[in-house]
Amino acid sequence: MKETERISKLFEDLYNGHPWIDVTILPNLKKLTAKQASKRIYSDWNTIWEIVNHIISWRETVLLRIQGNNIKSPSHNYFVDVEDTSAAAWKITLERLELSQQLWLAFLKNFNENDFNKIYRANKLTYYEHIHGILQHDAYHLGQIVIMSKKVRR
Repeated sequence: MKETERISKLFEDLYNGHPWIDVTILPNLKKLTAKQASKRIYSDWNTIWEIVNHIISWRETVLLRIQGNNIKSPSHNYFVDVEDTSAAAWKITLERLELSQQLWLAFLKNFNENDFNKIYRANKLTYYEHIHGILQHDAYHLGQIVIMSKKVRR
């Protein structure tokens, strides 16, 4: 099995498969209503919805970076208030997350493994480190979402 296939499996498992951590992104988010996803548990915490938008934005940014684009991180680190908290807007957010998943899988399917060692100049990390970094980032925030979900579903 090629390394890109192993990485694709990690993306698939964490998103909606059978990862070692036994927790996945999509099923946990689908359990939430727009009201629950937009609930601010504490005034200085992000909402689940804000975290999901943050995940999507970082997935998009890292994908662009390893396609050779120089993308600067914004000062807000992709944590912005959600203005439209309707059920329709939550559905669109989940669709954007799904699109980011499909874009990653399509990218990895065609990725030249010789490019794993390329360096992204702005932070001196390899493309390989970026790819695994986004998986780690997703898992980190999934943990937050799972914990917060217990509180907002009460």
